Amino acid sequence: MKNRCLLLTTSLVFLAGTALGHAAPVTENWENNCTKCHGDDGKGQTKAGKKLQLKDYTDAKAQAEMKDEEMIKSITEGINDKAGKERMKAYKADLSADEIKDLVAYIRKFKA
Repeated sequence: MKNRCLLLTTSLVFLAGTALGHAAPVTENWENNCTKCHGDDGKGQTKAGKKLQLKDYTDAKAQAEMKDEEMIKSITEGINDKAGKERMKAYKADLSADEIKDLVAYIRKFKA
């Protein structure tokens, strides 16, 4: 009986952790969601990044022009051009609020 209780408790703890979900490491989120356009180094020198004329996140001037709140909004809601065409997808369904804040902090670390 004692072993059954231990097994049940262990199973419930595992399931609770799975249901709550765990935030992915920021480097994993950057790699999976951002590098295609922004590049590993944040310079935006990928094929897609050049086409979209993305900012170089290593540039201190570009970083100074970006506000955290605007970055959070862009990641959460995505970015469309003036014609309504999607330039960057919204990640509100894919990333938690904490993961989005972590991405903003990660981007800030690119500044030279």
